[in-house]
Amino acid sequence: MKTLLLNPPSFENFDGGAGSRWPARREITSFWYPVWLTYPAGLISESRLLDAPSHGISAEATIEIAKEYDFVVVFTSTPGFANDVKLAELMKQARPGIKIAFVGPHVSVNPEASLNASLAIDFVARKEFDYSVTEFANGRSLEGIDGISYRKNGMIVHNRDREPLEDLDSLPFAVEIYKRDLDITKYNVPFLLYPYIAFYTARGCPAMCSYCLWPQTFSGHRWRTRSSDNVTAEVKLALHLFPEAKEIFFDDDTFAWGKQRVLDVCEHLKPLNFRWSCTARAHSDYETLKAMKDAGCRLLIVGFESGDPEVLKNISKGTSVEQAKAFMKNCKKLGLLVHGDFIIGLPGETHESIERTMQFAEELDCETIQVSIAHPFPGTAFYDYLKERGYLTEHDMSDEFGYQMPNIEYPGLTREEIMEEVERFYGRYYFRPKIIFRIVRKAIFDSSERKRLCKEAVEYLRLRAKRRKFIRAGK
Repeated sequence: MKTLLLNPPSFENFDGGAGSRWPARREITSFWYPVWLTYPAGLISESRLLDAPSHGISAEATIEIAKEYDFVVVFTSTPGFANDVKLAELMKQARPGIKIAFVGPHVSVNPEASLNASLAIDFVARKEFDYSVTEFANGRSLEGIDGISYRKNGMIVHNRDREPLEDLDSLPFAVEIYKRDLDITKYNVPFLLYPYIAFYTARGCPAMCSYCLWPQTFSGHRWRTRSSDNVTAEVKLALHLFPEAKEIFFDDDTFAWGKQRVLDVCEHLKPLNFRWSCTARAHSDYETLKAMKDAGCRLLIVGFESGDPEVLKNISKGTSVEQAKAFMKNCKKLGLLVHGDFIIGLPGETHESIERTMQFAEELDCETIQVSIAHPFPGTAFYDYLKERGYLTEHDMSDEFGYQMPNIEYPGLTREEIMEEVERFYGRYYFRPKIIFRIVRKAIFDSSERKRLCKEAVEYLRLRAKRRKFIRAGK
């Protein structure tokens, strides 16, 4: 079947199919690669990957494109699901015979409710869908495909689970699909060099963080890795296909997990002499970080989340405040930059714990930070915790533009106060003289960065004004 792999246009600048990163619109426009869709795109002979959000393709244009295909695979998300259903219904109206499958964490957790949402969805592929959708495209009947849910005789049938893929080396290279179907100049993340390339070297994350969407609902806790030779081969191909790329980002749930594996990959990458960045955790020791730096690593994305020991314990983070401080000391010594992620509204959060987190962030002094509102995705332990205690509200987790909105409340911490603390966190961190100097210095010596920083500043200040309006309305 001629197949369209689709990251749909839910909201303007909404990045719903963005792999292990947060599936929503961010404070500053950021587009990650829809890596998960590249694998079936490479496995299915007559296929196209359409990343509508990053390429500015409207719903109307998407529907016109879909008319040319027999089968559409839609990567959906919890915030974007309702819009994605409407799009699927319009695609069915435009071409009644088209088959549509929904994939992603949201439908993996709620396959029955997803199918009941609309007859436009022919089936749902649960969790890793590489071969589930490929088998359907190649003509296999729904009854014979593991890992899917569908309707039959008025009933919803759930086929047996598909086993997680162990041989990741058997998958096609994501960068081949980027070259065929995407324009890499459409992908921009504020703390990564532009333009960049991103793909996975592993799947799954052994960490047990209670709030984290991907390992609990989709990729699992079993850490499965590609061989160092296989990773090196894709890096070489990426450098050949995209000589204009300024760096490669390894977009794993956690790239720097197992020390020996990281050391081995770095030994393979070092002779290639290129810049790269990756995800990491604060448990990485000096030897590991040094090997990464020596192999060309420039920046790490690290989820510190909170500076309050009790909150870290409540979310089963598996790292401590002291560990994080030692980690940052090592990074600074080696010259590794860090983009730190923090979350406001996790279990046990109070105004006092938020203050400790702000002080913690200032002490760590990461190059850049992201402060997220804690969001309980269905299928996570965090979601269950909130629902059992009545802390989950009826509000949506995003507004009509796809931006994060609080949908939880604790005794002593309202929705408006959570939002206010997020804005206070950003202001307090970035309006310090040393950070302002860091940003101005970067803008002075790099004209391309200057243009990007100005654009980002305008975007953020507009959102800040919008959020303050929400806070005032709540008071």
